[in-house]
Amino acid sequence: MTDSPFPVSEIVASRRPHRKDAARNYDALVTAAREAFAERGADVSLEDVARRAGVGIGTLYRNFPTRRDLFESVYADEVNALCRASVDLAGLEPWEALTSWLDRFSGYMVTKRAVREALNDESEIFQACRDSMYAAGGPLMERAQKAGVVRTDMEIGDLLRMVSGITATAFDDDAQRNRVLGIALDGVRAGR
Repeated sequence: MTDSPFPVSEIVASRRPHRKDAARNYDALVTAAREAFAERGADVSLEDVARRAGVGIGTLYRNFPTRRDLFESVYADEVNALCRASVDLAGLEPWEALTSWLDRFSGYMVTKRAVREALNDESEIFQACRDSMYAAGGPLMERAQKAGVVRTDMEIGDLLRMVSGITATAFDDDAQRNRVLGIALDGVRAGR
């Protein structure tokens, strides 16, 4: 168990093996799957994931008996990293902390799109991830609102939906995506 305020941290900790060699293989598989899903989508072969991780297919299936188990673990790991980032960024100025976290959130959306079809919105993992993202981003937004740099007529759910919608759009390149996100975030600032 962890002392984290984020429900997804408990899920990640419970799935990760405790033996060092097994944990190393598990981490390599999650990393390889995240990269493969981002590059080629959810239909990537599990053999390719195992090959990228430098392990055999048996090791993959020992850790992830089904494709869904792998999707859920990659998704939960991404959300857990996003939640940890909110803690790391909390010491920054309120606007910088919030926008830095939202930048990481938009990067996370790449993985989410790749595994979204495999996850059920009602699943325990999905709910824990959603609750964790709100618990991570909410305090950053509230702090920015209290500092007078973010509009007070919106909630974290509004902001995450806006950023999700923007990141779901196809862009010519990352620079264009960042520019459009910047324009949208200007509308979030207080007094604009």
